[in-house]
Amino acid sequence: MPKLAPSAGASSGRSGRSRRVATSLAEINVVPLVDVMLVLLIIFMVTAPMLQRGIDVKLPQARRATQVTGERIEVTVPADYHTGRRVFIGKDNVRAENLQELIRQRMEGRDQKEVFLRGDATVQYQDLMEVFDALKAAGVQNVGMVARMPGER
Repeated sequence: MPKLAPSAGASSGRSGRSRRVATSLAEINVVPLVDVMLVLLIIFMVTAPMLQRGIDVKLPQARRATQVTGERIEVTVPADYHTGRRVFIGKDNVRAENLQELIRQRMEGRDQKEVFLRGDATVQYQDLMEVFDALKAAGVQNVGMVARMPGER
């Protein structure tokens, strides 16, 4: 209910205009809310591409590497494989002992039984061969070695 402020003059006739009505502000100011939301939107737009990172592997170079398209299973052997005995199937970190069974499970419904092997340039050849043998024992027919072109990062 509005509050009436007392007036100094008489309250008859046209002098009613001198009364003041003080109302409370019942509307919400949405401008600061919109500003905050826009800033948050910009922050998420900038940080979202940074979250889409894979596993850091320094691939060896090859002059005649070709680009492979389509859905594929990638096994990555990181630089610390010799000490930790862990590999990555896609982005899943698995122990080398479990690699054979996990690959066998993923190959069950596929016509083309092929896997792409990515090994860090500093991985020992013997370690790469251990992973290669586990893939062959899992029933993989073709193992492709992933390399990078000399100009790529």
